[in-house]
Order: sequence, then C-alpha cells, then structure tokens
Amino acid sequence: MVKRAARAYGIIDPLNFLARFRQFAQPSEVQEPIELLRAGIIFHARGLINKAIQHNLDWVWPYWVERQFNPVDVSFVPRAFSFSHINLTHRNWTAVGHPDLPLYPIVDPRGLVTPHYDGWSIDLWIISENGDFLFPSKNQNTIQKWILSPNLEVQTISRKKEMRLESLVSLDINDGSPFLNINVTGKCPEKGWLAVALRPYNPEGIQFIDNVLYQEKNPGWVVNAKNPVKFGSTPEKVFFSNYHDGDVTHQLIKTEGSRQTACRVGMATSAALFPVSDDESGPVQVQIPLDMDLPRKKFFSCRPAPGPVIESWDNALSSVASLQVPDEKIQFLYDAAVRTMVLLSADSVVPGPYTYRRFWFRDACMMLNAIMAIGMTERAFRLLDTFPDLQKITGYFHSQKGEWDSNGQVLWIMDRFQRMTNHSFNRAWMKAVNRGAEWIIRKRVRKKPESPHAGLLPAGFSAEHLGPNDYYYWDDFWGVAGLRGAARLAGLFDTRNKKHKYESEAESFELSIYRSIDTIPEHRSKGGIPASPYRRMDAGAIGSMVADYPLQLTPADDPLIKNTTDFLLKNCFHKGAFFQDMIHSGLNAYLTLDIAQTLLRAGDDRFMDLLRSVADMASPTGQWPEAVHPLTQGGCMGDGQHGWAAAEWIMMIRNLFIREERETLILGSGIFPEWTSSGESVGFGPSSTLFGPVEVSMIKQNNKGIFTIKTDFSNAPSRPAGIIIDVPGFQKIKVADPDQQRFTLEAL
Repeated sequence: MVKRAARAYGIIDPLNFLARFRQFAQPSEVQEPIELLRAGIIFHARGLINKAIQHNLDWVWPYWVERQFNPVDVSFVPRAFSFSHINLTHRNWTAVGHPDLPLYPIVDPRGLVTPHYDGWSIDLWIISENGDFLFPSKNQNTIQKWILSPNLEVQTISRKKEMRLESLVSLDINDGSPFLNINVTGKCPEKGWLAVALRPYNPEGIQFIDNVLYQEKNPGWVVNAKNPVKFGSTPEKVFFSNYHDGDVTHQLIKTEGSRQTACRVGMATSAALFPVSDDESGPVQVQIPLDMDLPRKKFFSCRPAPGPVIESWDNALSSVASLQVPDEKIQFLYDAAVRTMVLLSADSVVPGPYTYRRFWFRDACMMLNAIMAIGMTERAFRLLDTFPDLQKITGYFHSQKGEWDSNGQVLWIMDRFQRMTNHSFNRAWMKAVNRGAEWIIRKRVRKKPESPHAGLLPAGFSAEHLGPNDYYYWDDFWGVAGLRGAARLAGLFDTRNKKHKYESEAESFELSIYRSIDTIPEHRSKGGIPASPYRRMDAGAIGSMVADYPLQLTPADDPLIKNTTDFLLKNCFHKGAFFQDMIHSGLNAYLTLDIAQTLLRAGDDRFMDLLRSVADMASPTGQWPEAVHPLTQGGCMGDGQHGWAAAEWIMMIRNLFIREERETLILGSGIFPEWTSSGESVGFGPSSTLFGPVEVSMIKQNNKGIFTIKTDFSNAPSRPAGIIIDVPGFQKIKVADPDQQRFTLEAL
C-alpha cells in the first residue's frame, strides 16, 4: 500500500529508500530501535511546530531562537530544506531541586524559567516608560551562576545601559509541598516596569498555552485552567494577547483590557508589570506550586507524613567525598557535578532533567559508578535494588532493543557495588545476575565460526552512537566485564559450577574479540581497534577504548589501546576535546575525559590538557550538555545538563587522587604540580574503593611533600595487593605498611 501510494503521488518509494539506507549497516535483528524512533518523532513533531517561529520573528523568543535565527550570528542555521526547526546551537539549561524530589524546573542561559516538565515558561523583562526594553534573550550582557549552598539557586543578571535585572530561582518546600520560587529585582533610570511574562515555549521550542486567567484576590494567573502562578504583590498592570494579535509585547502601549485570554492556536501570552525605578526595586516574588508534577508512583515524599521528610542539601552531602584544591574552577565544577548526581538520582537515575529525563541502564550504571565513588553507597543500593524488577524474563536489561551493552554494564556495576560495600546479595539480586549472565552467553553469535564477528554479540545500533548497525566491540568488552563480575559474584553467593561457567565464557568471549581484531587488515586498523571488525579507524573507535577505562580489561601499556588513543588524539580532536562525528557532531565532555583516564592510567601527562579543555567547555553554571557546538560553545546534542558528563568529571577528579589499578591502589598520580607548588593543602575523600574508604591529602613544605592517607580496610572483601604513592614531581613510594598514615615525599 505504501509503495502504491508513493507511485500514485510521484514520491520516491520510501521502503526502497529505507532498504538502500540499511545496506550501509550490518544485518541485524533490530533495524532501528523503536524507542529511538519514538523519541525522534516527538522531537521533530515539536520541530515542525517551531516552523511558526520564522514568520513571527517580531516576538520575543528564547535565547537559542534569538541567536539561531539571526543571520549575523555564528549560531545561525539556514532553514531552506530543514524538515523541522530544533535547538542545535544552545542546548544549555540548569535545574534546581531537592535531593529526593524527582522535580526538575530548568533555567536557560538568559534566565528563562520552565517550571513544569516540558511546559511553558516564565520570562523576566525591564520595560522603560520611554520605550526602551531589556529582554535578556536578546541581550549579550548577561552573567549566570549556580549557587550551591544552602539551597540550589540559579542567579541570572542582565544589564543594558543603566537597566539591570536580577533573578534568583530555586525549588523550596512550604507546608510539605514543593514550589518554584522566583525572586526578581530590577533597576531602570527612568520610570518603568519589571515584567513577569508568560511564554508559550521552552528551551526546545513552542509549548502551548490555550488560556490564561488573572485572579485579583490572590494575585496571579491560572494557566490552561490548571496551573497557578502566584505573585507576592499586586502588579500595576496586566496585559494579554493571543496569536492573532501577536506577542504581548505589542500590547504594552495599550490600555488594559480583559483579565483573561484564550487562543485557539495555543500561543496565548500575558505580562504582569510591577513598577521599577532608579533605585533597586523589588524583590518581586513569583511562586509556582509543583504538587501536580509529583509522580503518582511511590517515591520519597516531600510531605511530613506519612513519607520521610526531605533532607536539606547540607545533610544529603554531609558524608560525600570532598575535594580540596587551590583552583576555583576545578573546585566549583566538582562540587556542581556532585549536586547534579544527587539531583538526577531522586527516585530513579536519569541522565538529564529535561530531554533525557528517562531511564537507561547504560547512563544509570555510569552515574552509579560516580555515586558510589563519592561515598553515597546507601543511595546506590536503593537505586540498584530496582534493577531486578526492570529485567525482562529473558534476562535482558532492556534500555533500547537493538543495543546490547546494558547487560554487561549492569553486571559490572553490581559487582563493583559488592566489592565496595561487601554487601551480601539476596536471592533476587543473584537471580538477576545469573539471568543477565545467561542472556549474554545465549546472545553471542554462534553461527559462521569463520567470520570476523564469530563469538561476538549481534550487530546492533550502538548506544555510543558509533554509526549504523554493526558488530561493535563496545558491546563485547562490556559483555566480557559483565561475565567476569557475574563469575566473582557466583563464587560468593551461588555455586562454583556457575562461577566456572561464567569464567570460561568470559575467557572464550575475550578470545573471540581478539581473534576478530586480528582479522582486520592493517590498513584499516592502523594497529588499533576500530569500532567493529568491518570498520576503518574513525571517531567510532572511541567505543573500543572502554576496554581500558573503565573496565581495565587491558594492561595500562597495551599497544592496541595506545595506538587507538594516538589515532583519536591526532584525527578526532578539535579545540582540545574529542569531536564525535557520529550523531553527536560536537565536542563531547565525557568521551574526552575517558581518553584522559587512559592517559592518566598510562602515566601520560597529556591527561592534564584534556581535563583543562573539558573544564573550559563547562557552562557558567558548571554544566556540560551531551555535546558542545565547536563554534557557539553551546549545546548541540542531548540534554543541557548531562548526568553522564558530570559523572565522568567526578571520576576523573577522584582518580587524580585515588584510583584502583586492578588489585593495587594508586594515590596522587594525577595531582597537578601547580596545586602543590602553592603551598596549600590538597586532598580528596573519603572515597569508596574496591578495598574500602580511602582519604588522602598532601601539602608541600620545604621542597618536600607531606602525604597523608586515611583508610579503613576492615569491612572490604579484600585488601589491596599494594599501595603506591606516585605524585608528579616527587619520588614514587611503594607503601610497605598499609597502616602507616604519614609519608614524606622527596622532590625530583
């Protein structure tokens, strides 16, 4: 029917076109993951609606639109044959919230506030009586920061001539109920107004407002007949508009009219005006209840009864590993990343507060690795305890069908959790481990033993966005690590037969991988590991680096890893960071840090340059989008506050001070020389390790380093085989007495 319809209307046959496209990929049981298609349809459905922007450019639009649609801006994106108009240049935002509330109001780089998930927004303006305006989204003179204590607040300050606008946005609790709190102050040299504006869009584009009602008694709006917006004081004027009459900015010179509006298009706007003068006026307070956004399922309630009371940020972070370095940027980015981890792991682990506010095992495992490393093992247990119930009856830990990495990742993180905590696995956990391991074993390709992919996992659409369906080594290395973790756990909590079976399968699997790598001609492999046996060396080879970090399946000086690293550094870096050509098409923070981890492990001090590059890529609020536009420096892929990126920053900082090299503890090997030369103390911890909690600190005195270690190996499954202190610029020490705490390091 599709083919006949295409012929009838003179359209290219879509099925034939799709079949041609699939020829670029290896045959796979899943062509395109339905979850990915579903997400893409939603994404581009909004992009189609966003096409209305181009013939309404006299509106005040969000920051990304004001730049992306501006022909003189480096962010400009032509629209000629674009199927949809989506944010590809400034995918940046920062969430506010509480430690155990799965609520994530977001603020864009110019202070646009989106209170509800994927909802409409509140913007803030200054309007002068003489007709001058301060619209932050159109204004370049804006600074923003994330205030971390005592509560998370996003502060945005915009200036234009003598006008000044400052907002503070936070999520607070009142009488056991959550609400978004916006405090605004303004300054205008002549008489003017501070405008609180209701906007039918958010950082992704248009989001409908069908009707708005202003209430006099308790001043504020009711939006779409359900969402209240409350003002702390009565505005002097309130204006309304609909799509037919244009943006509410066109109504501000008119006399006030009706106290409500409706719009059949869904583009209703309103602005409440509060007087402002040359003095710092305000604050104007806006409060938006968020009760209806709470999940209907059981979660850690914010109400005093019957659920537990939400703890403060200070209490939630009281036992978290702390960093002490004389570098304000590095220090802030670590502290911000820790809060991002807590924020995005309230009732589930999600890799972002907006675009990626959904669960994937892959991102969850990466983030849990960081959560455990900074000592939040109880939170990790609570989250891991949900994994068995999410497993399919087949044993598959399903994130997206056609992606085969998740089982290995779940088994790997469960094994790390047990080693870090010495936790005794109950029946449900061990059943999930066994079913997950058996799934990996069954899933391996058993046919065509002479083929390069014999013994590997099937061709799939890689989770690391490595290209079309193929036999990706990324999936295989995770599978080996998962089987090894399952073998160790089976030896502790199940039978020796299962332990030996999983060990044997892991060894067979690893042999299949290297047999496959050996079949790749030298002109394609360049002595490294391409993304799959059927690919040349390209940016997709980043997936194969997982064998080194975090899995440590290879030794630190493995020649295949070294050659792959050298290729990526030479051919796939731009502006000091890894540029992922596949899908991301941007600078990737977490993949850059993964290569930095490999360099750190190999004793190559180029890791410092990569770490600095990633630090420079962070937004003013200390966040990384999934990928960064190489020209605009704004987000061009994924969520604007990416949890995986924050997790890898935490792991990078932690491993500078404390890392496991298989069964050995390596301490201080990544400490920057300039940190110790200042004469100030540096340190990190307590960090959970495979051998128990460890905390280290160092200070340079009289050209010598005083290195202090605090450990507790009493409850660990095993003690380290060795401890090495290896601070750059100082003599390496092999610790003879693991109970010794203080060491003097001789400068080189």
